Amino acid sequence: MEETSGAQGVGGRAAGSGDAVGTAVGKAVGKAGASARAGGRAAGRSVGDAACPAGIRRALDGHTTMTLAYADEDGPQACAVLYAAGEAADGAPVLYFVTAASTRHGRALGEPGARAAFTVQRDGQEWSGLTGIQGRGSCRRLDGDERAAGWRAYTARFPFVAADERLRAALERTALWELRPDWLRLIDNAQGFGHKEEWRVQRALEGGAGAAGRAGEGSAGER
Repeated sequence: MEETSGAQGVGGRAAGSGDAVGTAVGKAVGKAGASARAGGRAAGRSVGDAACPAGIRRALDGHTTMTLAYADEDGPQACAVLYAAGEAADGAPVLYFVTAASTRHGRALGEPGARAAFTVQRDGQEWSGLTGIQGRGSCRRLDGDERAAGWRAYTARFPFVAADERLRAALERTALWELRPDWLRLIDNAQGFGHKEEWRVQRALEGGAGAAGRAGEGSAGER
């Protein structure tokens, strides 16, 4: 099976939208990196939200493309998708992306209990200032009110989608997905070589909605 999506297609071509839609997104996506989400986040976070370090939040907010890794019956695969960072009802970070359910990753992530790993980083960074995010979590397709809320976050991050009638119509017919991380790691060499900061969702028996810490300082994260 061939993977047909890429960042230029907003994570997968809209069904029936044709090459023109993918081209329109490709031309417009460069504008998104420079656009900040209006209004920012409101002050005062829930317990779960406060547990996710501000540096990790800023890194997620400051990028628009992630490499999404998953596995299916044919083995491991990865693809690039555009995403918008948002908040769940409990304040935990979530990532929204659009991709057709008919793509290879759409089929894999549509399975019950689907999980994925991902990375977020800019191209062309200097080694001394290298920064990026590693993460993993659960993934699901959104419908109804949840899709409407996710779509608002997505179009706020990518206003050119709402401004282009043809593109908007094509993407509105395409599946919207939520990736809810349960582990995040920020790498930021600008704060010192190998600097790491982590956040993970705690199990219910451990109490609390999340926990934060640097690797090597009591964090249970991977090395």
